[in-house]
Amino acid sequence: MDLRLFQQMNKLSGQISPVDHSMIFISKRLRYVYLIVIVMLLFKNRKNKRIALETGSSVLISVIVQFFIKLFYAKPRPFQKRRVGILIPSKMDSSFPSKHTILAFAASTSILLFHRKLGTIMMWMSALTGFSRIWVDHHYPSDILGSALLGSLISLVTRIVSFSKFGNNPESS
Repeated sequence: MDLRLFQQMNKLSGQISPVDHSMIFISKRLRYVYLIVIVMLLFKNRKNKRIALETGSSVLISVIVQFFIKLFYAKPRPFQKRRVGILIPSKMDSSFPSKHTILAFAASTSILLFHRKLGTIMMWMSALTGFSRIWVDHHYPSDILGSALLGSLISLVTRIVSFSKFGNNPESS
């Protein structure tokens, strides 16, 4: 099913220029929106500073987890195993996990736990980021789904650890 879904998307990739350009932009640039949101939260007030620090912790832990998974697990990217055209250049490292997706979902989930509206918007942006990574032919759908779950889980664990250390109120730290 994973391969079939990838192949269906791959048939469309490269065929619809405005969509291709949008997916390339999302894949390459949307991650900076997460950074801007975290920085804005950091400087807004004490409550939001705590949220930004927790979100930053989730993102940092996600980078470390992603690094170690790629160190010990190698899954060829779709274009390495099959003849598919890629829309933008890619690293030749393992396809799982997707760094773009794991970081997007780690940040989004952390913010969603505190800010429903902003977090929901960011979760949709994370889903678009993951979708774009499949569209540009860098990842399989299972890579994206696994990365999304992993990033969200890391954020939830970070929240639990932070809750046990500082309590429910972000202002209490």
